[in-house]
Formats: sequence, C-alpha cells, structure tokens
Amino acid sequence: MAKKSNIEPLGENVLIEPAKADQKTASGIVLPDTSEEKPQEGLVVAVGTDKKIRVKPGQKVIYSKYSGNEIKVGETEYLLVKNEDILAVVK
Repeated sequence: MAKKSNIEPLGENVLIEPAKADQKTASGIVLPDTSEEKPQEGLVVAVGTDKKIRVKPGQKVIYSKYSGNEIKVGETEYLLVKNEDILAVVK
C-alpha cells in the first residue's frame, strides 16, 4: 500500500510513489545510481480534484517515461504527474 503524504495534488494531478529501480543486473553486477533506468510504474498516493481522474490511491499504475515533476519529502521521493500521463492500471 502507498504511504500517506501531506501533499494534496490539485486539479488533474496525481501523486505517485515510483517503484524502486533494480540495483543489480540478472548476473549480479551492481549498477551505480547514474546508470539506473527510472521505473515507469508506481503506486498512487493521492489524486487531484478533477472529476476525470479514474485512478485511486493504492492502485499500481504505469506512466509515461518523461512525465511529471520529482518531489522529495523527507526521505521519500514522489512524482507528480498529469492524469493524461497515466497509461494503465496494473491489476
């Protein structure tokens, strides 16, 4: 389940906690942070007030690769994306 946050998205924005990128390859090689490919999936933490938003907190979603704004609150990193940048819900 996604963590609760004190960030409340406005309008058509959705707050997502991105999945963690793999730190190792299948063969066991440790990857440095700079070579990690950012994940395109995560958990919805909060949604804006726009009635067109169809996702709910706690759902796992896939979003566009270069979408959103990165936000760090304490030690937790979030991504604030537009509703239209969410491509699918993972069931």
